[in-house]
Amino acid sequence: MSTTTNHTTAPLDPDAKAVADQFAVLLPAGLSGLGVDGVRAFGEQANTQTPPAAEVHRVSEHQAPGPHGDVRVRLYRPDSAGPVPVLLYIHGGGWTMGSIDGGVDYLARDIVCTLGIAVASVEYRLAPEHKFPIPVEDCQAALAWLRGSAPTLGLDPSLVAIGGDSAGANIAAAITHLDRGNAMPLAAQVLLCPATEYAVDRPSWIDNANAPLLTAADTVWFWDQYLRTEADRTDPRATPANASSFADLPPALVVVAGHDPLRDDGLHYAELLEGAGTPAEVARFDGSFHDFITMPALAAYPRGLGAVTGFLANALAAGSAPTAKETAQRR
Repeated sequence: MSTTTNHTTAPLDPDAKAVADQFAVLLPAGLSGLGVDGVRAFGEQANTQTPPAAEVHRVSEHQAPGPHGDVRVRLYRPDSAGPVPVLLYIHGGGWTMGSIDGGVDYLARDIVCTLGIAVASVEYRLAPEHKFPIPVEDCQAALAWLRGSAPTLGLDPSLVAIGGDSAGANIAAAITHLDRGNAMPLAAQVLLCPATEYAVDRPSWIDNANAPLLTAADTVWFWDQYLRTEADRTDPRATPANASSFADLPPALVVVAGHDPLRDDGLHYAELLEGAGTPAEVARFDGSFHDFITMPALAAYPRGLGAVTGFLANALAAGSAPTAKETAQRR
């Protein structure tokens, strides 16, 4: 095993520890103990506690046609006379909960305001009602619609990035493989606390088995909501670390949190990319926990935002901000 993934976790940041203590009270049996309806209600309640988000020039709602029906896409646009780059963003939530509101809306607006690019946020269908591969196919449909509609939306179809957090990062990574060879290739991928493999026994899986917000048991439960059969666990569309090749994929930013059972999913995936010649930049936030990037009240959030916007500024030639390595403060 690479020494990159064999890492002793630093203590939680003080503010992250305070939030983790609240989660321990609210989730005595973990997220999975709430059941499907319960985790969705928990997510909706969390959305109501998100601070007021930044104003952007224009927010519009769209419907992308797909194989399972229309897919809702919310487009955030800066004030720009010409075509702008765009990030297709896929929200997290274990494929079972989550939405384009709350912390995801906050992050999308901050990216638009910081970089002057557009963000298209996808409201894909959720499991267990819509199991794998339906969420992947919904997001593929959104990407196809975005490319095809780019001229009328004021977007540059040659500068499209894809990204997401947690389960959304999983789908984003899978789509980069499915999209390989496209005549207009994706310019970048942003993978925030990604799930890339099914419960592989790496150090973070053991050391963070009872981590804040997302435990190892929760992760398996979410996988079970999403996947249809055991065979799906090794399907690269579900677990992109099982792909046959990691070459010729868009440059990647992989953001990981120290107190996250999925930390080593992300680190191992970055190694697979780099080993195949695909540029992969890692930003570590060892004092935080899973999906901190959708929690703007945490001190790690602005550093995570800086990592994302610094990387995208270079990948999309959208500005002169520093790289993620220059902006992310590692602990």
